[in-house]
Amino acid sequence: MTIRTTCAYCGVGCGILATPTGARSVRIEGDPDHPANRGRLCSKGTHLGETVGLDGRLLHPMIGQKRASWDKALDLVARRFRDTIARHGPGSVAFYVSGQLLTEDYYVANKLMKGFIGSANIDTNSRLCMSSAVAGHSRAFGEDVVPASYDDIDAADLIVLVGSNTAWCHPIVYQRIRARCEAGAKLVVIDPRRTETAAEADLHLALRPGSDVALMNGLLAWCRDAGVLDAAFLADHVSAPEDFWARVAEGGDLWSVAQSCDVTVADLRRFYDLFAATPRTVTLFSQGINQSLTGTDQVNAIVNVHLATGRIGKPGAQPFSITGQPNAMGGREVGGLASTLAAHMDFSDENRARVQRFWAAPTMAAKPGLKAVDLFRELGNGRIKALWVMATNPAVSMPDAGAVRDALANCPFVVVSDVMAETDTGGFAHVRLPAAAWGEKDGTVTNSDRTISRQRAIFVPPGEARPDWWIVKEVARRMGWKTAFAYDRPADIWREHVRLSTYQNDGARLFSLAGRGGGGNAEYDAMAPFRWGGQPFADGRFPTPDGRARLVSVFQKPLPAPLRDWPLTLNTGRYRDHWHSMTRTGLAPKLARHRAEPLVEVHPDDAARLGLADGGLARVRTPQGDSLYRVCTSDAQRSGELFVPIHWTDHTSSGGRTGLLPRPLADPISGQPGFKSTPAAIAAVAVRWRGFLIGAGESVRRPDCLWATRVAVPAGTMWEVAGDGDPASLDACLPKGDRIEAVDGARGTRRVAVLDQGRLAAVLFLTESGELPTRDWLIAQLSAPQAAPTILAGRAPGEQVDRGTIVCACFDIGTRTILAAIRTQGLADVAAIGAALGAGTNCGSCRPALARLLIEEKTHAA
Repeated sequence: MTIRTTCAYCGVGCGILATPTGARSVRIEGDPDHPANRGRLCSKGTHLGETVGLDGRLLHPMIGQKRASWDKALDLVARRFRDTIARHGPGSVAFYVSGQLLTEDYYVANKLMKGFIGSANIDTNSRLCMSSAVAGHSRAFGEDVVPASYDDIDAADLIVLVGSNTAWCHPIVYQRIRARCEAGAKLVVIDPRRTETAAEADLHLALRPGSDVALMNGLLAWCRDAGVLDAAFLADHVSAPEDFWARVAEGGDLWSVAQSCDVTVADLRRFYDLFAATPRTVTLFSQGINQSLTGTDQVNAIVNVHLATGRIGKPGAQPFSITGQPNAMGGREVGGLASTLAAHMDFSDENRARVQRFWAAPTMAAKPGLKAVDLFRELGNGRIKALWVMATNPAVSMPDAGAVRDALANCPFVVVSDVMAETDTGGFAHVRLPAAAWGEKDGTVTNSDRTISRQRAIFVPPGEARPDWWIVKEVARRMGWKTAFAYDRPADIWREHVRLSTYQNDGARLFSLAGRGGGGNAEYDAMAPFRWGGQPFADGRFPTPDGRARLVSVFQKPLPAPLRDWPLTLNTGRYRDHWHSMTRTGLAPKLARHRAEPLVEVHPDDAARLGLADGGLARVRTPQGDSLYRVCTSDAQRSGELFVPIHWTDHTSSGGRTGLLPRPLADPISGQPGFKSTPAAIAAVAVRWRGFLIGAGESVRRPDCLWATRVAVPAGTMWEVAGDGDPASLDACLPKGDRIEAVDGARGTRRVAVLDQGRLAAVLFLTESGELPTRDWLIAQLSAPQAAPTILAGRAPGEQVDRGTIVCACFDIGTRTILAAIRTQGLADVAAIGAALGAGTNCGSCRPALARLLIEEKTHAA
């Protein structure tokens, strides 16, 4: 039986057809009828079937290190929270939740904290990715409404991507963008890095980090001078401060803006002219805008331009915030942020009273609660004495994660609900509760363009795992609120959520699910994807007291000069085939090989000046902490800047702990941390030896050495290793079995294979100065019925085919394979590569890389 569900990853919200093929196996296909993806899936979604096994799962409640019954664990959680509130007040407890939760989970947690405990100390990891957009929308529109839909991309003549590596982070949206560009639309990418997305743009502005307000204010002034402001729309539908236009003029002329942004005058003029001349423009923005100490101002600078030119509420003319997580939007709808109430209400007295009446709540949070950065700061100060973390890993993802760990360690009572038994945050928990994972949960999610979709269960939850909504409502009932939390199924929660969205809502709030909750359980089970809100602002009316949108005066703040001890600027972000802290994608071998290790990307000039070798190791330091990375020199980086990924944890690497590095500073309006511009330094780290360790299943122990990074491979695990101590210590990582060994003292090379009844159990390859073989053939030997006699050579008899670095994760195709096909078959374009090899024909996120290989090969041939 094929089940229609929704992808577990980003905010695109792709529909999936999931066909179970065994007790814990499933065939994954894109849903051709889902409006978000029309049948396409990115590499992560394509390989979801590799992540549904039970390896590493938390299957039973745990109190400390001992298994407990659900009753005992839930009673303890309820009692400790109840006692803490009685002794220290409702402000002494907090929930930290996640965009991985379903809307129904989010709703119950928000209701318990704000309406029954009586505190608003519930925040979400979505604070880290899109809360500046929430604040910017609320300031401009009066409500957190994303006015655009994916259909607007199809109607645009100019698409502007600001702070978004869409090809990697939202591949299905990017394919829609490329399709529109092939039909004639222009693409402008505004990003300090020359990403895969920027490489395919008609124009790339590699602006100085943090100069977005200057860029957009300059654009607004240019549009005014060019006579393309929509005077009628401004007069009838928009309000502005008295000095708004005078302050815009203070932004400076074209040359001043170009200097502020560190771009050429010619490129800046080209962008401004394109925008001014193209009424149907969609501006998509993401983490590069939001994750800033001035993120809200940057959002409003973009929205100001669209309001002033009337490019809002019209097909193909919209500002468009694209969210990071699968249900960040659903969380926004039910008040999952500490700064909002459910159903898009704020903390005005009228709204507080309305929600309290609807819930029949005994007490209601009187004011906004602690936002994420402040929440963990107060945890460290001892104000928060009981914390419940749901479906997220703040010990990895929060800025200044070292301080977050100290805070968790000193908290009197920490509860963690998670699907995984061992996480960096779970190590601090007094109680761990086993939550249901994707494929086991039932509920709804809302994607970036307000489309609500069902996420349906494919498997029965394993062991004693339970849905998050069930866990929260059981604690609430044990705290004394049985009637208010008498939910039997997600549909019960959904219907209450629908009623609250319409309760005493006379149209003042656009968020309304009227007519979506009256058909009973059968209607809920059969729910098809739908987008709420129609086409917001098409009538020129906004959910403000006077019905008018607001232009918001924003100003470019001075950008800091490089510091003597911290001369570089650190930027953080995502890799194409990984997700968050890799508890899911880290299980999929085909997703692990595109970027197998955490890299620090450095401009070649900086690398030469600082003595960094491509492929060597380097330590990145900030005032908050330090971490180790593999060096990757790239002229896609601006000189003076570094880029590192966010995904690696203590469980997957001895380095790459990016959360240790950013400052615990946040935008003063949205509370969103500034992950994109941390003062930093970098220095080379010398190693004596390097190598790798490959083992069947989980047979090899984690190496204890300077550099050890775990990589999932078919039928086993690989560790990339390097060190400056005695490599003999790695012998302890190998399983028992028959050993064969080869040593080359001159090169400092050592190769060990462990056999179990003739099959390969593990290999360890180390060298001080020699070359190491490619890993693919050795990895394949894990599945062979008999180990090959050439196992210590690291290759099959005869010539070995090296696929090279994986480019297409969907079909597991490497660089060398692609280059060989280009040369031997005379392939001239990306489409030809796709026809010959399949690369680039699924999610398309590797298409920019394929185009680059074509250019490099043509250059080499010339």
